Amino acid sequence: MTGTGWARAADGVGGAEESRSTGTGRPTSRDVARLAGVSHTAVSFVFNGRAEGNLSPATQERIRQAAARLGYRPDPVARGLRRRRTAVIGLVTDEIASSPFAGRLLRGAMETAWASDHLVLTVDSGGDPAKEDAAVAELLDRRVDGIIYAAMSLRRVRVPEGLHRTHSVLANCLPEDDSLPAVVPAERAGGRTAARLLLGAGHRRLAVIGGLDDIASVERTRGFRDALRAEGVTVPEEWIVRGGGEISAGYAGALRLLDGVEPGRRPTGVLCYNDRVAAGVLHAATRLGIDVPADLSVVGYDDQEHMAAFLTPPLTSVALPHRAMGEAAARLVLDAIEAGRTPPATVRRLACPVVSRASVGPAPTR
Repeated sequence: MTGTGWARAADGVGGAEESRSTGTGRPTSRDVARLAGVSHTAVSFVFNGRAEGNLSPATQERIRQAAARLGYRPDPVARGLRRRRTAVIGLVTDEIASSPFAGRLLRGAMETAWASDHLVLTVDSGGDPAKEDAAVAELLDRRVDGIIYAAMSLRRVRVPEGLHRTHSVLANCLPEDDSLPAVVPAERAGGRTAARLLLGAGHRRLAVIGGLDDIASVERTRGFRDALRAEGVTVPEEWIVRGGGEISAGYAGALRLLDGVEPGRRPTGVLCYNDRVAAGVLHAATRLGIDVPADLSVVGYDDQEHMAAFLTPPLTSVALPHRAMGEAAARLVLDAIEAGRTPPATVRRLACPVVSRASVGPAPTR
């Protein structure tokens, strides 16, 4: 094939790029070629990742400078048609608008996707199964490269219809049928971490306040007991006080354990189901004249933004890895897109680190 014929063939491969102005004022690859004094094929090589071995570094740099001067960017739709991809990941979630943690998960997913030249298209279903199915169908119609399904509280979920038709990963939830990979917090390990923190400060009379029978409550308490058992410490059943996840549950639970009880017969350390419950415990302690942390150490869970650090005293809390879950879920989807297959339906558990503040101190001597 002659050089001219080869160039025309290459132009055809990159031909989803318009060869003349679109009428919108958007510069084309041919505009870049004219300014750089090179062929349209050379511009296609640079922006399709085929320049190495075909163009000198100086020519590549001249093309990039011309593109920057014109404000040229390759057409993402055209690139997607050539690669059979859209460079878009869908993210369906149950109640993103009402969760204080949604922003972290979204930022993690979006920034990871952006670093790999992908955008994230987000749909909030409001927890409606029919809307979830419709959202997945709409994303599939738009040819997204993969989908993340995220729940704002750790639970087992019905897999939305159609999710198995593309590369899909669950974040902060587990599939009821164990059919898809999931990224979740290592809740049991987080409970162990909290217990070890209190044990390390000398506490042996320990309690748990808040939560019900959800996965997080069960796993955190199980981990808490694991660490205590390893040290020969037991938790009396009456010191595991369930009651939900609100401030009122923490307040009521703390009164139940502390009100009218002699200092030597009450807990000196408490793990709370979340930071809201911990706020209720702190309020009850203030009302009862119990000093935190001199008389009672309190550990929260979640490390909720705009809350944990602003309580009195500032709250030591086990942080839920929402941002890391978003990052890990997006990475799994991106890797699946690149490999052409969804990863095995395994569960990846991410560490829940302790954020230490002033609500934990040495165990009282009395």
